[in-house]
Amino acid sequence: MSEYSNPLPSSSTSKGSSEQSDRANGIHAPSSVLPLKRAKLNSGEDSIRNNFGTPLQTRVASPCTLNPPIDFDGLSWPSQGARSRIEQTPEEAKARELRIAGAVKTILSELGEDVDREGLLETPERYARAMLFFTKGYEDNIRDVIKRAVFEENHDEMVIVRDIEIYSLCEHHLVPFFGKAHIAYIPNKRVLGLSKLARLAEMYARRFQVQERLTKQIAMALSEILKPRGVAVVLEATHMCMVSRGVQKTGSSTTTSCMLGCFRDQQKTREEFLTLLGRH
Repeated sequence: MSEYSNPLPSSSTSKGSSEQSDRANGIHAPSSVLPLKRAKLNSGEDSIRNNFGTPLQTRVASPCTLNPPIDFDGLSWPSQGARSRIEQTPEEAKARELRIAGAVKTILSELGEDVDREGLLETPERYARAMLFFTKGYEDNIRDVIKRAVFEENHDEMVIVRDIEIYSLCEHHLVPFFGKAHIAYIPNKRVLGLSKLARLAEMYARRFQVQERLTKQIAMALSEILKPRGVAVVLEATHMCMVSRGVQKTGSSTTTSCMLGCFRDQQKTREEFLTLLGRH
């Protein structure tokens, strides 16, 4: 067989006879590569679908939009192990803390530190307790957060609570981001105790987060609880993963917003909210 022979089977007898005649006359046409390229493209599309769910390299929708804001037992977008944390016994809680501390001790050792020196002697245990606190929002039951603070009230004008301090952990680098949340809604015969808006923001902030999702979770949960005419949330935060590492731009901050209901549909309502915040 000639080294230029096509390894793919011919599609028709006449085509095969023509190719054999050309080879007999000393004419050697290069093999077609188009079928191979198509095969590679198809293989790549299959790989993309397996990894991301669609051929456009976009991942499936986040749990924030796939699942309801409030679960059957009052948890709101719980993590995979949230219920096991809630239902654990004191002995299981202590064992969990020790496992986290052991992992931290390994990290410190791998970083070249002496885990037995005075300054680091109890650091793994302190860090374990701190991380359990920083992520306590997974365990919060939204019914316990809101309690009986929903009231019937004939008020249909905008309610805004601004400058709510938030502290959270970036889920990409496990370092803090912090800033302020501004929450507004237009009631539909029901209002919420003002402190509960801050508690909602705190509950979702005490998780591993990205700012965009945190903004949306606060807005969607408030909309689910009150069924208001509209909800608006604006978050402004500084991210230590951008300030203290990577690009290291210390003056940068990030602003995200989520508008639902009349805040999304009516430009004048949205502009009124932004004007009251001092933003245009």
